[in-house]
Amino acid sequence: MTVAQGRPNYLRLLPVVVFAVVAGFFAMALRSGDPSLLPSTLVGRPVPTTTFPPVEGLETQGKPEPGFTSADLAKGKISVVNYWASWCVPCIDEHPMLERLKDESGVDIYGINYKDQASAARRFLGRFGNPFTAVGTDASGRAAIDWGVYGTPETFVVNGKGDVIYKHVGPITEESLATKLLPIVAKAKAEAAAGPSS
Repeated sequence: MTVAQGRPNYLRLLPVVVFAVVAGFFAMALRSGDPSLLPSTLVGRPVPTTTFPPVEGLETQGKPEPGFTSADLAKGKISVVNYWASWCVPCIDEHPMLERLKDESGVDIYGINYKDQASAARRFLGRFGNPFTAVGTDASGRAAIDWGVYGTPETFVVNGKGDVIYKHVGPITEESLATKLLPIVAKAKAEAAAGPSS
């Protein structure tokens, strides 16, 4: 066998090797107990251009709750985007942390109801409260692919220019709220108040 004939066999193995390396990295992040170690190519980049229609029939104080678009996340204010679902047990555990995040940081929180029934989403928010400035839907899960969502819940901190500055995978806990999300939001607010660096 010549060298030229041996090359195609080697090249055929390349995708398998790349997949194994990437899978190994994900496995280590998952086994470490800290799913937030999963990589995100979105951090440092603008949020994907997306439209999230409102949850059908969802109202706040008798008025329809609006959906939102990616443009709403680039209006000069730090915001948080949270992927959640009524069928997601960790989302129930996380929900009080979203209320605290909103109360303690003053940020707008945008909720994305993921692969859910509108009636179930309405019941969830009716039972546990609605911390969201706006609630959109991703019924097919297509937008989640663009956002790089691994599963619910996932939370993104977005600066006033619409760039993702932090991604939290898994439920927000008291510890992650205190040591990660609140400090990151506070730092982003301080940087926005200081204006562009000269």
